[in-house]
Amino acid sequence: MQERQIMNHEDVRRALARVAHEILERNRGAEGLVIVGIHTRGVHLARRIAANLAEFEGIEVPVATLDVSLYRDDNRVRSQSHTKLQPTDIPMGIQGKRVVLVDDVLYTGRTIRAAMDALVDFGRPQQIQLAILLDRGHRELPIRADYVGQNLPTAFNERVKVRLIETDGADEVALIFEDLEVPEESPEISKDEQEA
Repeated sequence: MQERQIMNHEDVRRALARVAHEILERNRGAEGLVIVGIHTRGVHLARRIAANLAEFEGIEVPVATLDVSLYRDDNRVRSQSHTKLQPTDIPMGIQGKRVVLVDDVLYTGRTIRAAMDALVDFGRPQQIQLAILLDRGHRELPIRADYVGQNLPTAFNERVKVRLIETDGADEVALIFEDLEVPEESPEISKDEQEA
């Protein structure tokens, strides 16, 4: 396996600052916003975006956390009994609010669909927006992010690994791909051998 760094600490910082500015522009400020981070790395990114919003606007934007494991349609959790559920914490309520869902990577769209299903159990927001650190394409559902830190089209056999200081000790995004095995060259077969 090989790994190539796509974003370093400074790239991640700049991307999140840009996303925060875009959120403020689109919503004409931070009033009525709730930032909801999807466990695990989306929660840390949501807190950083909220800190940027507070720095830029001087207003504290509430941050909530959401575990979508039980809302997934791919049965990943149900088939893995060792999966530990994370707490969902939405104390401020989302009824009539503009919710910005935050996650680290947008891929098939299934996690975001599960997050929207989970959110409606807590109320009906006025609007749901989506902020993503990295969009790698390959959607299975018609979902598009409103705010993207970086677009990175990938191949199906490539993976993206987001590492954050809070969980991994460093900020970086890496592209992981398998080493391609080169088949041994076969000796040339003469025309006479092919006809035999």
